[in-house]
Amino acid sequence: MDHTISVTVNGRSYERSVEPRLLLSDFLRHELGLTGTHVGCEHGVCGACTVLLDGVAVRSCLLFGVQADGRDVATVEGLADGPQALHPLQHGFWEKHGLQCGFCTPGILMSLVPFLEENPDPTEEEIREQLSGNICRCTGYQKIVEAVQLGARLIQEKSA
Repeated sequence: MDHTISVTVNGRSYERSVEPRLLLSDFLRHELGLTGTHVGCEHGVCGACTVLLDGVAVRSCLLFGVQADGRDVATVEGLADGPQALHPLQHGFWEKHGLQCGFCTPGILMSLVPFLEENPDPTEEEIREQLSGNICRCTGYQKIVEAVQLGARLIQEKSA
């Protein structure tokens, strides 16, 4: 039996009838067409499906869509104000070549947003600890760390 849910995603309200077993990742990708949320391991280990639920980074492959009822979800599509106005963290990844194939990047970005809000000037060790929940098969993480450092500086400059 389907359930009707109301959810706000990237500031836009949606109401949909969904099966109780529909994963949040599948709801975002298939019901709303927001394909920036990637599904990798489907076990919550790789971090590719990370989104923000009420501002907290969560693995969307481990949650059901009905669990988002009445809540606020942010995906990577909601980070930038437009193609010419990247989020400072996205700009850092672009400038420092912090991605290769890009599959892991949306989940990494979404896990870093609340991290940088709580820790605006992280050390390299703190960044690496935060990144430990996201698997990237293409890089050695050094460029990602440099991208996060630049993104953190740009966020500070923007808020100053």
